[in-house]
Amino acid sequence: MKTLFFTREFPPYVYGGAGVHVEYLAEELSKLMQVEVRSFGDQNVKEKSITVKGFPYENPIFNDADDKLKAVLQTLSTGVHMNADSIDADVIHCHTWYAHFAGIMAKLCYGIPLVITTHSLEPLRPWKREQLGNGYDASSWIEKTAIEMADALIAVSKETKEDVLKYFNVDAEKVKVIYNGINLQQYNTTSEISTLEEYHIDKTKPYVLFVGRITRQKGIIHLVNAIKYINKDTQVVLCAGAPDTKEIGIEMEEAVNEVQKNRNNVIWIDKMLSKKEIIQLYSHASVFCCPSIYEPFGIINVEAMACNTAVVASAVGGIKEVVVDGETGILVPVEQQNVAPFEPINPDKFAKDLANGINTLIGNPELRTSMAKKGRERVEKYFDWISIAEQTKELYKSLIK
Repeated sequence: MKTLFFTREFPPYVYGGAGVHVEYLAEELSKLMQVEVRSFGDQNVKEKSITVKGFPYENPIFNDADDKLKAVLQTLSTGVHMNADSIDADVIHCHTWYAHFAGIMAKLCYGIPLVITTHSLEPLRPWKREQLGNGYDASSWIEKTAIEMADALIAVSKETKEDVLKYFNVDAEKVKVIYNGINLQQYNTTSEISTLEEYHIDKTKPYVLFVGRITRQKGIIHLVNAIKYINKDTQVVLCAGAPDTKEIGIEMEEAVNEVQKNRNNVIWIDKMLSKKEIIQLYSHASVFCCPSIYEPFGIINVEAMACNTAVVASAVGGIKEVVVDGETGILVPVEQQNVAPFEPINPDKFAKDLANGINTLIGNPELRTSMAKKGRERVEKYFDWISIAEQTKELYKSLIK
């Protein structure tokens, strides 16, 4: 059996959870079958059971395009280029809307079964219009077309499956829930502290950690607004880069500057760090905070739990299937608008509730230790890539006649 992945992200160009998913799933599936990856970039890897080829995303022909439409136009162009090389796979597997047009073309042109993993859904991310303008209508159309013509869909959580069935014309039997996973050998507690030293994090004092992109979806601004309610002695480490838009980047900068006027223990690392560096931050954090307002799965919570760190997270989406409230962390309810973008109805209350959860764990070391231990156990039981790859293989087999 051979599978072909179409993806925007693949090492060394990974900036989000979908990229992490693709990287590790491809590696684990390559132990079971031939894997070919076609991605945005300049990769060129040829190994016994896995090959990776990058296709240029930047194209001078689009230099004069509208800034907000350029991403969509370049994405469509790259999707066509991905199909120019002959395809001999048994299954096409797409990840995120950026790769869906390539999948549409492959299914139509080569007659190969199409599988799509729904890492997130465009109807639930209307803030993308800030980034794409009317291109958001195009990305939504591409996603809808691909999902409704796919032979099988993988939802990364039960709630994501419900969303797929709600927003798209899809047969429920085509949608299978397969969780995201983690490399348990790589994501583990480390005693190394070089990253803490580089960014002047005091290892003798507790700190709460955020890791993620600067987007509406990740709720980073709500955590920044919660800082004024977090105990003054608690360090706040924001590992946050790659803003979706210039505007949200400026909003983030202004919000951080404001809180830093009143406390000197807010540390903003405004770039995406390597896995090794992030694992150090996870390992030494007292609490990890995930304030997302929309999260189909939330792999960052799994990463933190794998590194024996208790979690405070918003009770939305797939997070509720990852973090067990009162056992591996604290889930913070958030009263949201009924339609996307699902912003909290009372943002200040949400900020206070996040801070209360963080303060509770910072002030109770025994509870933190218990949650950290149970969190690692839960990850080992439910989120191992070996099991996830086997489930994916069985799905592929069901499509091959």
